[in-house]
Amino acid sequence: MTKAATLREKDVAGLQAEIKDLQKAHFGLRMQKATQQLSNTATLRVTRRDIARAKTILAQKQQETQAAK
Repeated sequence: MTKAATLREKDVAGLQAEIKDLQKAHFGLRMQKATQQLSNTATLRVTRRDIARAKTILAQKQQETQAAK
């Protein structure tokens, strides 16, 4: 689980890379679930929420840079 405070320390490029990594991890978990290999299905929910958290912080940072211009 990623904390919001650690995500806020990253820059826009770092957040985009983090989102991409989380999406790859979520895809892998979905494939494991489809093939009945995933024992803890709660990890799907956790990664989905981590992606949403990272996207929210990314949108906030982009909004701040737009407001600064």
